Amino acid sequence: MPLDPEVPPRVRIYACGPTVYGRVHVGNARPFVVFSLLKRFLASEGYSVTLVANITDINDKIYAAALQAGVGSAALAMQMTTAYVADTDAFGLGRPDHEPLASETIDGIVELIERLVELGHAYAADGDVYFAIRSYPDYGELSHRDIDQMDQGEGGEGAQRKRDPLDFALWKAHKDGEDTHWASPWGPGRPGWHIECSAMAEELLGVDFEIHGGGSDLIFPHHENEAAQTRAARGKPLTRLWMHVGMVRIASEKMSKSVGNVFVLSEALQRHGPETLLMYFCGAHYRQPMEFDDGRLQDARRAAGRIREAARRLTDGPSPDWSPPLRERFLDALAGDFNTPRALAVLFEWVREANSSESASVGGADLRAMLDLLGLVSLMDRDEGSAPAAATALSDARERAREQRDYAEADRLRDELRLLGWEVRDGPDGPELLPACTKPPAT
Repeated sequence: MPLDPEVPPRVRIYACGPTVYGRVHVGNARPFVVFSLLKRFLASEGYSVTLVANITDINDKIYAAALQAGVGSAALAMQMTTAYVADTDAFGLGRPDHEPLASETIDGIVELIERLVELGHAYAADGDVYFAIRSYPDYGELSHRDIDQMDQGEGGEGAQRKRDPLDFALWKAHKDGEDTHWASPWGPGRPGWHIECSAMAEELLGVDFEIHGGGSDLIFPHHENEAAQTRAARGKPLTRLWMHVGMVRIASEKMSKSVGNVFVLSEALQRHGPETLLMYFCGAHYRQPMEFDDGRLQDARRAAGRIREAARRLTDGPSPDWSPPLRERFLDALAGDFNTPRALAVLFEWVREANSSESASVGGADLRAMLDLLGLVSLMDRDEGSAPAAATALSDARERAREQRDYAEADRLRDELRLLGWEVRDGPDGPELLPACTKPPAT
């Protein structure tokens, strides 16, 4: 479906962010990266873009994690929110324009629920409020599921109070053991998960905004319920275009904190560096699932290294005459459903052309512009500062291999370092990490 702004050139994007009951994992980072880069691209095309990415800080999972940790749920949510911001800041992509918290949107949530009750789309029951899905004839239009085969994922919670087992909670009465609650017309309690996003999106973007995004696991029930409750309350669609990002998987299983098969983002950044992770994310179409394994990360590291090495040979200034058609193909790839792997393929065509050029100097302006749209412009950085953690780890591993007289492994690790843009010089005081030379030293 083409992008169709209500008021061109304005584009409003809402992306579902994490539920902050623990440190975010690599899977949580993928939507953050996708929508941050999408905003960059659209802005470069002349659109005026507002990106909203919420943070869910009221949730059953937060209560459970806080109880297990012996801390207050609000304190845990604040701690994990701070960690999430710090972890994702490491990508160097900037922050969304707004990052609303559910706990700071209670008034809007209550007003939206009141409107649904008034219109007969919701009902109160012993302090809870439920959305009556059979009051909305188009329920299921997003996920294309048979209404009688749907499971809201609420288990037996509230079953005796629901008029229909398929109804879902908009407001939950306060329960023993929950250390936060808010006043409402139905008594003290807290919002259900789905209503939070509808209220936060409407407060900051209005309704019928251009793009709503999130992980593909949110299509049902989360996004289905968002779409239904907003349309039922306002008579207009929540959004014009849905963008669902494929899951990051380990051994074909969705990466999930609740399952336990996670790779914490902060650890992945420390081990691999932001450039490798960005290259990894850009290497697959955003709609497709991705496997998270050493092989794919090594491929991403090598790809980043090839660009870094090529960039060291470039000069500042305009690119040659052969460059503009490649740059246009790169942009066309991003314009075609934000196809980052196709864009990367064109970018590597540019690198090969530059490497084979007979000209004494090749200007890197176009490469810089393309890399900037993918958050990878740092690959052109000639700053000879301290080595990143990933390079230091490789250097340490190389030294261990040398101590064990495994010279083949030491040579392999040296080559890995060079792809990252660093080299080891063995001196009287031990190995030293230095930025790789533009050309091999003369012999």
